[in-house]
Amino acid sequence: MSDLALHNYLPRVPDAALQEYIEWCVLEQAQAAECNFTPDRSKLDNLLPEDYIPKLVEQFMKVKPDPIKAGLVAAIAGKEADKHALSGLAIAADFVSLYVKYLIPKEGSTKEQAEEILTQASQHQYEKLTEVAKKHGVEF
Repeated sequence: MSDLALHNYLPRVPDAALQEYIEWCVLEQAQAAECNFTPDRSKLDNLLPEDYIPKLVEQFMKVKPDPIKAGLVAAIAGKEADKHALSGLAIAADFVSLYVKYLIPKEGSTKEQAEEILTQASQHQYEKLTEVAKKHGVEF
């Protein structure tokens, strides 16, 4: 299995690919956590990736299927992303990846089940990031 620590790869991915990856996280992968998000496109149209991504993430963070869990997960994801010390759009991609991944395990009643669900989510994220990066000329 490949190294699933996405923060090791994110700085190598161009902004356009990060934008595509973040959109996938918030529009598709977040559905596994019952977080159905529809962005307000009127506030996003014609923005450059460096402006678009923060606006998209801001809208996404307002959707909280379980406000207590979402708050705790946001704190955990933020703290972990801060430790990775990324910059630019890579830090937004890192935070969103972690946030969505940690929202997913709602079914894991044991530690092992939760870890398995998190591993599957990480693998899915890695595969999508690899696919998007490859489209933009970056190989891991």
